[in-house]
Amino acid sequence: MYEFGSGVSKDEAEAVRWYRKAAEQGYARAQCCLGVMYEFGSGVSKDEAEAVRWYRKAAEQGNARAQCCLGVMCEYGKGTQKDEAEAVRWYRKAAEQDFARAQCCLGTMYEYGKGIQKDEAEAVRWYRKSAEQGYARAQCNLGYMYDVGKGIAVNKTKAIELYRKAAEQCYTSAQYNLGISYKNGDGVATDRAEARKWLQKAADQGHENAKKALQSL
Repeated sequence: MYEFGSGVSKDEAEAVRWYRKAAEQGYARAQCCLGVMYEFGSGVSKDEAEAVRWYRKAAEQGNARAQCCLGVMCEYGKGTQKDEAEAVRWYRKAAEQDFARAQCCLGTMYEYGKGIQKDEAEAVRWYRKSAEQGYARAQCNLGYMYDVGKGIAVNKTKAIELYRKAAEQCYTSAQYNLGISYKNGDGVATDRAEARKWLQKAADQGHENAKKALQSL
């Protein structure tokens, strides 16, 4: 409640104080929340190694969010040594608990062969699980797989459908992809007005390629 200012004035330092009290008693959700505060420097000095320490405590208790967060830290070497295979291990643990973000991350690892043998069909499978839960990044990624035929047969109609779902959640890459599809008449009838609408939404969020595409409309 203190972290988000729900029913009380927002006070991230006070949120940290209470998360710590619960975390030190072994409460996994609080350990994960405290890790987040350390990772992003919210209410406490940023300390990625300390974030990893708390994520690991929660992850080892089976907390899916913490497992996913720990996977991210391992994948990118934040607060710990970079280890993509270890990232895959934690992503999988969370993904198997139906944690949508982890399912998407695991899909990415399979798509690009990071920490595991490349398997585009397996990437599609995990993207689909995540996308079906409404996770925008996975919807966009799955749309791209359909768009270009990676791990699955090309299906432009399905690609557009998925891009739109993600774009309507303000996911920038999906807005760009949808705009380009309308611009080029790829999977949908050419529509410069729709192209401009979606490219402008992406550009407004800082998407550089969208800004360039708008100049040629």
